[in-house]
Amino acid sequence: MRTSKTSRPPASGKVRQPAAKKPVHRAPKGEPSHEVRIIGGQWRRTRLKVIDKPGLRPTPDRVRETLFNWLGQDLSGWRCVDAFAGTGVLGLEAASRGAVHVLMIEQDAVLVRDLQDNAMRLKASMVNVQRGDAVTLLGHLPAGSVDLVFIDPPFDGPWFEPALKAATKAVPAGGWIYLEAPVQWTTEALEALGLQCIRHLKAGAVHAHLLQRAA
Repeated sequence: MRTSKTSRPPASGKVRQPAAKKPVHRAPKGEPSHEVRIIGGQWRRTRLKVIDKPGLRPTPDRVRETLFNWLGQDLSGWRCVDAFAGTGVLGLEAASRGAVHVLMIEQDAVLVRDLQDNAMRLKASMVNVQRGDAVTLLGHLPAGSVDLVFIDPPFDGPWFEPALKAATKAVPAGGWIYLEAPVQWTTEALEALGLQCIRHLKAGAVHAHLLQRAA
């Protein structure tokens, strides 16, 4: 009940002070985690726990669904690379759809452990997790040795152009590169790298590009 303006202090003249609140001691919490969901293929609807880390930005379900509609749902026999793997959800989507080999590249040791755990849980023998620099490892792949490279680096870094150059050498003519970036890449910038944009989607702050190496 709210006190009226005409109410008076107690006869003693002292105003009663509210009782001091006791400090609340909360149990310490571990690192928070969330889930990603595989949306197609043999592991469809499988949920995987992933750790929350600054800059970790899993590709949203809607964008992944659109991407694999662009590519066709069946990736049987494809060889893929998930550079800057993070949660690994792009590479796992490819493996779920029949990719014969998926190389996941990640530099963060904690994320590498999680990628290995998730691959083991799924019994994904086609998945190979390597810790290291994505651009360097992409550059060491034999020319034309993979069909599809996923590039989704942290948006505040300088990796986009070096990664695209390395990926372009790794795929054959007609091979595919998927790129997530904070801006849409221009036709001129992509042509300078020997690439053409086949599909583009803007979802929030993300620009998703499906690129193809020119003949």
